[in-house]
Amino acid sequence: MPVEVLLGGMRGGGLAVGDERVRGFLAAFGKRLLRPATARRHPELGSLGFFLRPSELTRTVDSLRGEHVRVPRGLVFHIPPANVDTVFVYSWALSALVGNRNVVRLSPRAGAVAGVILEALHEALGEADPVVGETQRIVTYDRSDEQVTAALSAACDLRVVWGGDRTVLDVRRHPLAAHARELAFPDRSSFAVVRAAAWLCAGRAVRVSVAEGFVNDAYWFDQAACSSPRTVFWVGAEKDCEAARADFIDQVARVLDGRGWSVEPGMAVEKRVATYGLAADGVAERVEFRGNALANVTLAEEAAVPRRWLGAGTFVHCRLGELAELGSVVERRDQTMTHFGFGREELEELARGLGGRGVDRMVPVGSALSFGRVWDGVELPVEFTRMVSVVR
Repeated sequence: MPVEVLLGGMRGGGLAVGDERVRGFLAAFGKRLLRPATARRHPELGSLGFFLRPSELTRTVDSLRGEHVRVPRGLVFHIPPANVDTVFVYSWALSALVGNRNVVRLSPRAGAVAGVILEALHEALGEADPVVGETQRIVTYDRSDEQVTAALSAACDLRVVWGGDRTVLDVRRHPLAAHARELAFPDRSSFAVVRAAAWLCAGRAVRVSVAEGFVNDAYWFDQAACSSPRTVFWVGAEKDCEAARADFIDQVARVLDGRGWSVEPGMAVEKRVATYGLAADGVAERVEFRGNALANVTLAEEAAVPRRWLGAGTFVHCRLGELAELGSVVERRDQTMTHFGFGREELEELARGLGGRGVDRMVPVGSALSFGRVWDGVELPVEFTRMVSVVR
């Protein structure tokens, strides 16, 4: 389909914020993702289906109530990443919920999970009001076809770009209309923080549960999701941290063995090249492998924390004397901090101490991939709407 035809068929719509026709469609779609067979094969889709349950959709719409009238932003152009198949649904669903017309560019390199999502979308669309099909489009085209990106960018009222820094900068070469806005979600990195004493005092069931949550956080998207932990900070005395770390690694290894997790040979080689490279450069003082699925790196003292992706299942370990020491480590690109063993007051104090220099989310271990309507410090439903002042 030529892009001009695509855009020509999306000029109408007439949807309102919280439109019941869209709500019904999203809820029916989410229900399909929660089917036992689908959730067993692709656990990440269970989280997505839970996000789309009717009560959560209602909470999102209710959060927009206030003294101003909320109206849709217009046409929203979404460019999600190729390596996390579910991101496009969260972004698109919130935008559709508040009445926007949407075009989502799905990468030709999208994985098998994207196919399952599209199949469920088609099923739900067959039962939906025709206005849904008229206002929502998911398209695919090669990244090199810049004329399509240029046309969609020029036509949209809001452009939403997910991906690496390079992707964001490449897309920005295509101008927006003067009134249009952009939301960009570039390269991010994330980490976990564990209080060693709390880990050692925890019962076995708790430690197993946290290890399972950590594996979900890291392995569902091969550790490539922006919110997946790549570094684990251990907080406490040196002996406690060593003992807690050793037990933690054992627990994670058991979870991986129990799930039969495997890594392709090419990935296993890449992990070894990356980790031994850190050792050769003097950044790592110790590298430990548990088969091909789990690699653990101990940083040399004073070495900077590497934030690049080192391969699925590769974790850098560092020790801190106290939580506040993160203030000298955190960078602006750090997004999600998963935690275990800390109280709310401690976490809030850390957030205030960081003062916006980094970390947009602090969530318990196991919740790194739980998407929320506030992401990267941005309240998406707010950004997807416009406010109209009505003064009488």
